[in-house]
Amino acid sequence: MSKITEILQKKRDSALNAKELAALTAFFRLSIFDVLHERGTGHWGGASSAAEIVTALYFNRLKIDPKKAQWEDRDRFVLSKGHASLNFYTILAHRGFFPVDELSKFRTFGSILQGHPSMKLVPGVDISTGALGHGLSVAAGMSLAARISGKKYWTYVLSGEGCLDEGSTWEAILFAAKYKPRGLVYLVDYNKVQLDGFSQDILPLDPLPDKFKAFGWNVAPQNYNGHDTGDILKSFEWLDKDDIWPKVIIYNTVKGKGVSFTENSNKWHGAPIDDASYEKGRPELSADLETKEAAL
Repeated sequence: MSKITEILQKKRDSALNAKELAALTAFFRLSIFDVLHERGTGHWGGASSAAEIVTALYFNRLKIDPKKAQWEDRDRFVLSKGHASLNFYTILAHRGFFPVDELSKFRTFGSILQGHPSMKLVPGVDISTGALGHGLSVAAGMSLAARISGKKYWTYVLSGEGCLDEGSTWEAILFAAKYKPRGLVYLVDYNKVQLDGFSQDILPLDPLPDKFKAFGWNVAPQNYNGHDTGDILKSFEWLDKDDIWPKVIIYNTVKGKGVSFTENSNKWHGAPIDDASYEKGRPELSADLETKEAAL
């Protein structure tokens, strides 16, 4: 039995620790790279930058039941940056929401796994996303629905800079600051690179923590390292320290993380993984997985 298989079986009974999450993320990132190369389509840059964050959520934090995808008391997750779908799908499959074999059908005709997540097709997807900027609005509504219905579930939404460039996001930030729905958590995958270039050149967001504070949000005391699973678990500990809502955590990440020539490059936002890039990049991901497994 491989160490990854052991980790996945352990999750049936308990939350994973930082080293286990790191190894699992390395396995997922390699799987994502393989599928994107095989399909010749998809978004590597943003999927890789969010890999540790979403893995930690689903294998350490979220209150969910893969056997009951529509369980009313489950925690909600909104992938506002819907183009990072293959990362999300890979995690959902290995968490038990649908067969892992389905991943190989990504973006093929008739597959449930289209380019952007569909709540009507994919078990475990709480809301369809893709058009940037509406994720936080939907999440705020989910949180208010919990209050109205007397539920205690939390709602997490993950976005990148593209979502924060949208006016609708800032309307939602204002809205949530007014109504302060309990359990609303905004997670920012802050990789600082977008489709057309560096975020600083397109539409500067810094000082981002100060902007959230000015808008009335409870902001994490620091920007956490979104590729350090130990640091991510510390950010989760911060979430449980008080009852002041809404909350936002900003994670410093790297677009294209894991393959040296794709890191911090807007070219790899959605470029196909061609044969030459695959042959050059896969050994780096494979070596990282071996290192993470050896550390267990």
